[in-house]
Amino acid sequence: MRTTLQEIQDGESFDIVVVGAGGAGMSAALFGALQGAKVLLLEKTEYVGGTTAFSAGTTWIPNSHHAAEIGVHDDSLAKVGGYLDLAVGERSSAELRRVFLENGPKAVKAIETGTSVRYRARPLHPDYISDLEGSTLRGRALEPLPFDGRLLGERFRLVRPPIPEFTVLGGMMIDRDDVNHLLKLTRSFASFRHAVKLLSRHALDRLRHPRGTRLVMGNALIASLLHSLDARDVPVLTECRLDRLQRGAAGIEALDVSQKGVKRRIVVKGGVILASGGFNRHPERRRALLPGSDPQWCPGAPGHTGQAHDVAEAVGAHYGKPGLSHAFWAPVSIRKRGDGSVAAFPHFILDRGKPGMITVNREGRRFLNESTSYHLFGLGMQEAGVAPAYLVTDAEGLRKYGLGMVRPGGKGLKPFLADGYLVAGSTLAELAGRLGIDAAGLQDSVRRINEYARSGVDLDYRRGTTDYQRVNGDAAQQPNPNLGPIGTAPFYAVRLYPGDIGAATGFATDTDARVLDGDAAPIDGLYAVGNDMHSIMGGTYPGPGITLGPGLTFAYLAAQHAVARARAPQSRDAKSAVA
Repeated sequence: MRTTLQEIQDGESFDIVVVGAGGAGMSAALFGALQGAKVLLLEKTEYVGGTTAFSAGTTWIPNSHHAAEIGVHDDSLAKVGGYLDLAVGERSSAELRRVFLENGPKAVKAIETGTSVRYRARPLHPDYISDLEGSTLRGRALEPLPFDGRLLGERFRLVRPPIPEFTVLGGMMIDRDDVNHLLKLTRSFASFRHAVKLLSRHALDRLRHPRGTRLVMGNALIASLLHSLDARDVPVLTECRLDRLQRGAAGIEALDVSQKGVKRRIVVKGGVILASGGFNRHPERRRALLPGSDPQWCPGAPGHTGQAHDVAEAVGAHYGKPGLSHAFWAPVSIRKRGDGSVAAFPHFILDRGKPGMITVNREGRRFLNESTSYHLFGLGMQEAGVAPAYLVTDAEGLRKYGLGMVRPGGKGLKPFLADGYLVAGSTLAELAGRLGIDAAGLQDSVRRINEYARSGVDLDYRRGTTDYQRVNGDAAQQPNPNLGPIGTAPFYAVRLYPGDIGAATGFATDTDARVLDGDAAPIDGLYAVGNDMHSIMGGTYPGPGITLGPGLTFAYLAAQHAVARARAPQSRDAKSAVA
């Protein structure tokens, strides 16, 4: 298996070259290899996985064969299409959405056939705008099955490690099922047995590996993709960058790449598939498209610098029209690690929407529904001009649900208090003083939320009024699973900032994922998938996995089109002209 550019001949020809080894790029490479194409996969960083490796790996594919496995038989193209029409509207192409919905189930079936990639549907995982007609509680959100990293051998080191704050005991990955078992291990024999199995496996792993090899969520997806690519001898070159694309009469004919001082020109017969992760860390684009957003607030992987976008624009690639937002968002809390790096911890569902939690501004006032989706929460922070916001709870809330990087249980608080990540006060007034916010406002906000907790009705922001919100609350809290009292001293808070978790704006494409130029004409042989492709969701966030779902589907379509192009006579003529 070739792993360095030195092993690639100058002028060597490939059917497909994929730029970027995140979830979408690796899927595109695998789809090409499954069709017998000669594929080369390039990754600029030292790891494969991109932001997918940091994520839950959830993939939104309505009407897949996995939906029936959990008893969902009433979904349909018309139902989900109507839902997207309401959620997205004219912010994106209805035709692109239709192609996604029709081909998503085919992509899932194709990638699971003869590869190591496996999905399952969550029994309960609602669409995010669950009050819209056509939404569902289950069946559309797929998650990768756990994967044994030991199957990769030495290649395990290539998989981008998860965010450290999402692991326990020095590198043990856990998913939402594991969390539930660990929280109940002293109250349930089944949970105790599950926890013992996890801990025993991790103890053995640490004798041989720098971290746990039981991989879940996005790490499991990336590892299974890498295992499948290795089985087909697809060269995966890390620390290798795209320098130039050559466009001729027949479209993209070649590309210049470099790795540690080695340079090669690669001839491409079918096409180049861009999957470099989006523009988010490109300095100029970030300033233009995400003004006021500090790069340290971004919890994504470091590779999405937009450098490949500059190369693509040089041959005519063009961004799509802006939708609701240029990026997808989540509230994050910030803490400096011991090695000097900065951790941006996304607050998805584990704390802010739970009972006994409120989020306030500098006046101590609530300004949004804390239980809404993380994307709408991030947009709400920006619309209100609030950064930071303050996520506040009491001793009971901290014990039950944790607070950001502080885990449930209420123990081990000293280092978080010492560095200021966690702020505490024996009274609400003392907490407000230490945060530098208005004490009277905070006290009044807590008084109001305590009244709402008793009645079950949030008169200010209607918290707990949708299925999505209630599912992410605490069913034990009645009458509203999202509303609970705040009153047990001491009181705690962390600061929240709007963090961009992925690009919504990217290159405009047609239904085969071919990149369009400024005249809306396709650039033959150039494709964009994942966050390099302009989002079909128009900057909205209708459900869990709405980046990975289209990423998988359009990777499937791009690979099909590129393989067909590679096998067409005109592609062979183009190769001869370049050679």
